[in-house]
Amino acid sequence: MSRSHNIRAELAAISSDECIQIDIKVFLTELAFSFIKKFVSLVALQFPEGLLIYACAISDILQKYTGCETIIMGDVTYGACCIDDYTARALGCDLLVHYGHSCLVPIQSTEGINVLYVFVNINMNLSHFIDTFKVNFDRSKKVALVSTIQFVSSLQTVRQELTTMGYLIEIPQCKPLSPGEILGCTSPKLADDISLLIFVGDGRFHLESIMIQNPLIPAYQYNPYSKKLTREEYAYDVMIENRSYAVRLAKRGKSFGLIQGTIGRQGNSKIFEDLEKQLTSHGKQVTRLLLSEIVPQKLQLFPNIDCWVQVACPRLSIDWGTAFKKPLLTPYELMAALGKIDFGKDSYPMDYYAYESLGPWTNNHSSYRPVSSQRRKHIVISSET
Repeated sequence: MSRSHNIRAELAAISSDECIQIDIKVFLTELAFSFIKKFVSLVALQFPEGLLIYACAISDILQKYTGCETIIMGDVTYGACCIDDYTARALGCDLLVHYGHSCLVPIQSTEGINVLYVFVNINMNLSHFIDTFKVNFDRSKKVALVSTIQFVSSLQTVRQELTTMGYLIEIPQCKPLSPGEILGCTSPKLADDISLLIFVGDGRFHLESIMIQNPLIPAYQYNPYSKKLTREEYAYDVMIENRSYAVRLAKRGKSFGLIQGTIGRQGNSKIFEDLEKQLTSHGKQVTRLLLSEIVPQKLQLFPNIDCWVQVACPRLSIDWGTAFKKPLLTPYELMAALGKIDFGKDSYPMDYYAYESLGPWTNNHSSYRPVSSQRRKHIVISSET
């Protein structure tokens, strides 16, 4: 059976599934639908790659029951940082619906357009995970459980079950993320009494984030799809040496290319402006560059640049920095190269969206966060007289 046939069959199943039809009827009673019917004429829909197959079905539902027009945004969406309210607003949309990721960019920061986040929870076999846990870990170890937003709701149930059995379970939080939630660029610093951590999810991108943040804590991964528990390793010393070398090279650089990432909200204009001021005050020549995808071939077209600094995703530098001929620094690493902070080899912060971050080179530093007084006024959707 071809992949296209599978997709057509799945879409057909969506439209004929009685449970989904019931959910649609329930959804129609929700205030979100009432808001769209009364106040919205054009809706932008944004999905991660894995959910795009549902885009047409959701678009049809909205148009049929609310009378609004919809635009499906097809550009790549790596994570919550890629919410593209700028493009949606430029297209004249009244509302952007972002599926599958947590509310990383506060809705009060998206001036000029309303934003609705729709979370996606994935059910997992909790009994299998709990049984696997009991076989492999004893009650003397204090364990930290973390995951991506899709499985976070399951962590609380797991903790409750294991705690009643006498296990020591911690679900850490790195605000503004939900308890137990981690991102590829943002993870909590675990307490000293944590013996090990378990990441519930597939892939290594998010797991590596908390391993970088906590290099001395043994890490395990439970894949809810394959139902396998694995011990995971990360070449922390190699990473630190690579990043230290890039920082040392940057200290000798005279001309700097400052890159503003343009995928959604990856690039923070306030950080970009602050870094430009820092470089200028240190007598560096600055070339500003806007890029959606930062790749070696593109940067090689600028041979006069001694060092690059990217305000997009820190993992670009950490994971792929050695692929670039010139140093590709994160904002944190630039501060180290300019002598503003020490580049420690015992810890590398993964606090890019954390409220409690090291400095104003992170997105949610206190100097950048919107204050509560900036919240929009309530819009009355329905009321009884």
